[in-house]
Amino acid sequence: MGRRRRAQIRKIHPDPKFNSLLVSKFINNLLWDGKKSTALRIFYGALNVVEKLTKEDGLTVFEKALNNVKPVLEVRPRRVGGSTYQIPMEVRPSRKQSLAIRWIIRAARARSEHRMEERLAQEIIAASRNEGTAIKKREEVHRMAEANKAFAHFRW
Repeated sequence: MGRRRRAQIRKIHPDPKFNSLLVSKFINNLLWDGKKSTALRIFYGALNVVEKLTKEDGLTVFEKALNNVKPVLEVRPRRVGGSTYQIPMEVRPSRKQSLAIRWIIRAARARSEHRMEERLAQEIIAASRNEGTAIKKREEVHRMAEANKAFAHFRW
């Protein structure tokens, strides 16, 4: 971890279709080998599949899924004396968002559907219903924080 200065936050441009920064961040995390046009096609295709399957607006289902996956607590390692403790801490809003995005994409890539559009759509639908692999990941992180509640007094 660098000690000189804070990392500068880069300015991000909204996506072309919905004019949303959140969607743009998601697409940027979906990128593979810098192929943004492919990531755009996959994301917009996934939202179309979500709309067909749920009969609701794809963007609202996506936002609901992202809000469901966002963690409240996480454990951070802290060295006290000679041992390292896992201390439960609240998650910053920007980190909540980035973790949720990462977990949804990772869960979608691990699914068995044939095309990435379908995998992402199914994971978004599952997350919006509070089920699926990304939600399991959030529950696992919360369980870890709950188990280490005894070390909360080491918080800094």
